[in-house]
Amino acid sequence: MESRFGKYGGQYVPEIVMPALKETETAYNEAKDDREFQNEFKFYLKNYAGRPTLLYEAKKLTEHYGAGRIFLKREDLLHTGAHKINNALGQALLAKRMGKTRIVAETGAGQHGVASATVAALFGMDCIVFMGVEDMRRQALNVFRMELLGAKVQGVESGTGTLKDATSEAIRYWATNIEDTYYLIGSCVGPHPYPTMVRDFQSCIGREIRAQCIKDYGRLPTHVVACVGGGSNAIGTFYEFLEDKRVKMIGVEAGGKNSFENAKTLSGRGRPGVLHGAYSYLLQTPEGQVIEAYSVSAGLDYPGVGPEHSFFKDEKIAFYDSVSDEEALEAFKFLSKTEGIVPALESAHAIAYLEKLMPQTKESDMIVVCLSGRGDKDVSHVAEILKNSGR
Repeated sequence: MESRFGKYGGQYVPEIVMPALKETETAYNEAKDDREFQNEFKFYLKNYAGRPTLLYEAKKLTEHYGAGRIFLKREDLLHTGAHKINNALGQALLAKRMGKTRIVAETGAGQHGVASATVAALFGMDCIVFMGVEDMRRQALNVFRMELLGAKVQGVESGTGTLKDATSEAIRYWATNIEDTYYLIGSCVGPHPYPTMVRDFQSCIGREIRAQCIKDYGRLPTHVVACVGGGSNAIGTFYEFLEDKRVKMIGVEAGGKNSFENAKTLSGRGRPGVLHGAYSYLLQTPEGQVIEAYSVSAGLDYPGVGPEHSFFKDEKIAFYDSVSDEEALEAFKFLSKTEGIVPALESAHAIAYLEKLMPQTKESDMIVVCLSGRGDKDVSHVAEILKNSGR
């Protein structure tokens, strides 16, 4: 298994963590070629998570823009409400195979935390989820869900109390409890082999899009669009189409409030550096200190990104852009009113990008947007924002 994507990736971790990474890599290399493991993973994806998810033609959205046909890949219909369950099931099965009894995870929007707590309950494992206190405030519903599922939610007050800080604390805990604990990373970030594992477990999204488009419409999409924080739903959507040069891959980051308060790692002022064990693009000062990211969406305010996305950016394999908080909030409301689907705020960023993309498309184009999660978790947060702004 290659440890880098071009110059990105690697294992920039303390020596104490290296044995655990080697153990994980060895176990995954064996598991990915083990038919029994893969069949068990497929069983849980189908019978527990609810795959394949629907590819829904959003005819009212299409009518609104009057250009190409728009389709939504409905990851929001999965058990626990987001794509995070795909990766959580795969890594939990790997942890079980390795004989681990405890899962530790980080979470921002709470969906990965809920997915981790869910699979821990399913497979009879203890679970500790680190979550920034600011995200706990924004995502109180998911905090309760995690606790209901039997997980311990550990609030993190350091830094800005968001995803970066939760990830740092999860790594610290893992480093001192390696023997019986498995670190279940929620996105395609972190040291090798995590970016590759997460991509592989999430690539079911793109495989299904390909199969559904060919079966039902006799063709491939012209565009695939997904939001990008760490980037797991996007890499899962894009990976299947690497050899299809006619399929344009677009990742949408959080443009936040302005040119200073945002999470535009690839589409803004990010530069290559090291964060959470990997070399990738990140928001940093000229001296190399991490700049805190900001987004109205708890799942996108991460100052780094998966190293494979960094490679895609440099090689122009995928195109990365951003939308603002205001644009995402408008898309959140618009999709709800237009199609009767309330998206996660993360997914609303991808929906908002249609305002930029659709004027460039033709009627013959086929645009697939990964609707990575549902918006139940965000309703109270959005209601508070709209009330405070007088809308």
